[in-house]
Amino acid sequence: MSTSTQTAVAKINKPVFIVSSAIIFVLVLTSALFPKAADQVFKQTLSTILTNASWYYVSVVAIIFLSIVFFTFSRYGDIKLGPDHSVPKYSYGSWMSMLFSAGMGIGIMFFGVAEPVMHYLNPPSGQGENIEAAREAMKITFFHWGLHAWAIYAVVGLILAYFSFRQGLPLTLRSALHPLIGDRIYGPIGHAIDIFAILGTVFGVATSLGLGVTQINAGFNHTFGLSESANVQVMIIIIVTGLALISVLSGLDKGIKRLSEMNLTLALIMAIAILLIGPTLFLVQSLVENTGAYLAEIVSTTFKLFAYEPNDWLGGWTIFYWGWWISWSPFVGIFIARISRGRTIREFCLGVTLVPTAITLFWLTVFGNSAIDLILNQGQQALGEAVNANTAVALFKFFNYFPFSSILSVIAVLMVVIFFVTSADSGALVVNMLAANGNENTPPWQRIYWTCTMGIVAIILLLAGGLGALQSAAIATALPFSVILLLSIYGLTQALRIENIKRSSLLDSMNTTPPATTGNAERDWKSRLENLSHVHQSGHVEDFIKGVALKSMRKLADEFRQHGLEATLNNEDSALQLTVGPADENEFIYGLRVRRLDSSAFPHNESNDPADDGEHYRAEVFLKEGGKNYDVMGYSGDQLINDVLDQYEKHLHFLARLN
Repeated sequence: MSTSTQTAVAKINKPVFIVSSAIIFVLVLTSALFPKAADQVFKQTLSTILTNASWYYVSVVAIIFLSIVFFTFSRYGDIKLGPDHSVPKYSYGSWMSMLFSAGMGIGIMFFGVAEPVMHYLNPPSGQGENIEAAREAMKITFFHWGLHAWAIYAVVGLILAYFSFRQGLPLTLRSALHPLIGDRIYGPIGHAIDIFAILGTVFGVATSLGLGVTQINAGFNHTFGLSESANVQVMIIIIVTGLALISVLSGLDKGIKRLSEMNLTLALIMAIAILLIGPTLFLVQSLVENTGAYLAEIVSTTFKLFAYEPNDWLGGWTIFYWGWWISWSPFVGIFIARISRGRTIREFCLGVTLVPTAITLFWLTVFGNSAIDLILNQGQQALGEAVNANTAVALFKFFNYFPFSSILSVIAVLMVVIFFVTSADSGALVVNMLAANGNENTPPWQRIYWTCTMGIVAIILLLAGGLGALQSAAIATALPFSVILLLSIYGLTQALRIENIKRSSLLDSMNTTPPATTGNAERDWKSRLENLSHVHQSGHVEDFIKGVALKSMRKLADEFRQHGLEATLNNEDSALQLTVGPADENEFIYGLRVRRLDSSAFPHNESNDPADDGEHYRAEVFLKEGGKNYDVMGYSGDQLINDVLDQYEKHLHFLARLN
């Protein structure tokens, strides 16, 4: 076996890969061989959950929402998802595009017109088809697609990003329980967590693909006369899965990023076009009023269970959505964590919850209120009848009431296809990482395997019981994962508490100024001023690290060992790192790296050195948490040792406070 092959095989987490594949295979095979029995089991499972666990789903989502509010505005908000010196890889535009496409894409295309109209015609309480029903329909739709949905995605993404990028743990769900069970996350408990995450992702994405394929089929039927049938839908899934394969093999930056940016642009263009063509003033006023009503009743709506007026509405709508979002959250959470390294917790929470929510609510107002206006004020009851008859065709029937309806329908079908592809390929990327210990650099066959698996699951469940089977699968897989999610939130809170103790201990008032060592105080401060005023070239800093710094830190490492402490010194690529203590979360790390800055930012930026390239280089200190933004270039050996010991003393102070 070649070295490359050995490396590829080593990236598979065999227990997770094999067990999750087996469970999926058994469920799908059973549904294929016994579709009627499978449909009955799905319905019975759903009925049991809705009867006995609705309160639980509502409570879980409420806890998640409150947790995100807490993390956003607490003292933990300034902590970075990564080392202190890390910066985001993606611009805000690209970041938001990928968030939106992965999190909500197909759903808002499918339900953007259908859900407001259905709530308007048949509200959970009271009479339909009147002004009050119109207001209530938009409040309910906002509630289902607003802050709560994105809070679920945000909390999973936050947990994963923190433990992976800040603590150096694998980018998988198991890492979230490290504060609770320690290194046992690498054993059977961790495997079980990742297996649940894979099942939730596969069935959650399958639900989204089921919605997408029925809408694509309806769009082709409406626009081109293609028949609506299971065979056609299966062919569409196969074709789009093939497109997803091309995208997932292209990688995150080339495939998902570009498709996401394209789709967000098309979505905004289409929404603005409907806004301008339709009742513009009414829609603008409705957006403001809808948002106010939604925010005013967000607490009571969050906990509403219809305990005093039981009905089937809650399970068919709210609980389905909460189950869908939770089952999708490992997929979306890992994906948004993957693209959010370098952002602060506050920036992450606000970005993931507020911006996509604002775009979603704008879309729902433009399409939902326009559809309700057509029925309520323009007498177009036929639109309501069409929505009740087939929700998948709602968007295309809606376009019939606007100019250029054929063009709008073609663009809408294109958008659904792209959303379909981005959901499939980003879902495959995430499941692939879950089955490979968080490693995304896996061989192509693994990505192909998971992409095809999700397409096959969507096909079988669609044939077994249609969207009802897909909805039941999503809600059922969300149940066990929600328990893991609650434990993970507690684990994150504990880890952030420890992090805060460490940060405050590092900021305690201890001397960090290097002391005089020559016996001549005047010569020491003049030497220090000369060093601060000098623009250093990269070669000077590299020579300092390889010379003075390496020699002094070798001496210090030997002294640590003399005192019975474990100390290692690594010197690679013009960087130096001293590690004291065993390799765990309490180890002490002090490193030096060459960092380039623009010398124009310094008051003394003139240099007579012909090699001066207009840039200033520093020997920056890096602790375990990342760069500390101060320079030790020019320190004597003794001064540098004193600085290391000063940081080590702060580290011991942190450990004392922790205990």
